[in-house]
Amino acid sequence: MNNLKDVPIGGKAKVVKIHGEGAVKRRIMDMGITKGVEIQVRKVAPLGDPIEITVRGYELSLRKADAENIEIE
Repeated sequence: MNNLKDVPIGGKAKVVKIHGEGAVKRRIMDMGITKGVEIQVRKVAPLGDPIEITVRGYELSLRKADAENIEIE
């Protein structure tokens, strides 16, 4: 399974599925990350956490733990 944390800087990916339970999954979906949406990784912090992405035309920072719950293709 590929997940969002494995995408290199500048890379693009399409969301296949969001894993996780209840509040975690709901929070990710509330940020606009849903099945079928395209995400581009913009930057990664020096220690690898957080990851800055562009989704639906806006920039967003995600923790690595949340990025692991986002399955991509």
